[in-house]
Amino acid sequence: MAGEDEVSEGNSPPTAAAVRTAVPLDDIDRQILSRLLQDGRISVRSLAEQVHISRANAYTRIGRLVAEDVITGFTAQLDAQRAGLGTSAYVTMSIEQNAWRDISRDLRRIPYVEHVALVTGDFDVLVLVRAPDNLALRKVVLESIQAVPGVRSTRTWLVFDEVRGRGATWTD
Repeated sequence: MAGEDEVSEGNSPPTAAAVRTAVPLDDIDRQILSRLLQDGRISVRSLAEQVHISRANAYTRIGRLVAEDVITGFTAQLDAQRAGLGTSAYVTMSIEQNAWRDISRDLRRIPYVEHVALVTGDFDVLVLVRAPDNLALRKVVLESIQAVPGVRSTRTWLVFDEVRGRGATWTD
C-alpha cells in the first residue's frame, strides 16, 4: 500500500491490548489533517498559512500527530492501471480459528497484496490484490494465498471499475 507498511520479521499485528484509543483532536488538528489528505506534498509554510498558525506550531502539531500515530505516513496515490497493475480483485478467505496473526503476517509478504482486513460475516478475511494481469493474479491466489497455512478456502471477485469515496470530513 505507496502506503504499504514495512513489516520487519518480528512484527505482528496489534493485539486488542495494544490497540490505542482515539487521540483528542482540536479544530486546527482537523484542518491540518484535511489539507494533508488533499495534498500530502503541501509545504509546512503553506499549510500554516492556510490554517492561520505559525510554521513552528504547524511543525509541532504535525510532529505530535505523527508521534501519536494519527498520521502513520505520507504516500503517493497511484492509478493502478497506469502504473501497470491492470487487474484488481478482492479475495475473500475463510481461515482456521486463531490463525489470523500468522496468516496476516504471511499475506503481507506476498507480492501484489495491497490490503488485508479481518472482517465479520460469511468469510473471515478480505484481501485486495492488484496485479499486472490475470495470469499474475491467478498465481497470487492459487500458488501464494491458498498455500498460506490456516487458509481453508478462498473466493475471488474481479474488480471491473472503482472510484475513490469522499472519506471522513475533517472540517466543517
